[in-house]
Amino acid sequence: MAVTKQEVEKIAELARLEFNENEIAHLTNEMNQILHHMDKLNELDTSNVEPLLHPIEVKNVFREDELKESINREDALKNAPEKDEEFFKVPKVIG
Repeated sequence: MAVTKQEVEKIAELARLEFNENEIAHLTNEMNQILHHMDKLNELDTSNVEPLLHPIEVKNVFREDELKESINREDALKNAPEKDEEFFKVPKVIG
């Protein structure tokens, strides 16, 4: 199955994208290359392959919680454009 220029134009229209003729020709070629690659992958026998959630085995991807010293108030407020003794001052956003 090959993608035609008209199909690429229709997809672009549905996605509200505008392409010139060179870009449409390039995209048509790229989409056909992708489909050709998918056809090659479909030739493989995967009947005995168990589906994976991840391509590599992942045990615990979260780092350990470590207690660290936090920044003190003076350092946090040092570069603030507006501040008082304890807080950042920001414009009022709710009436």
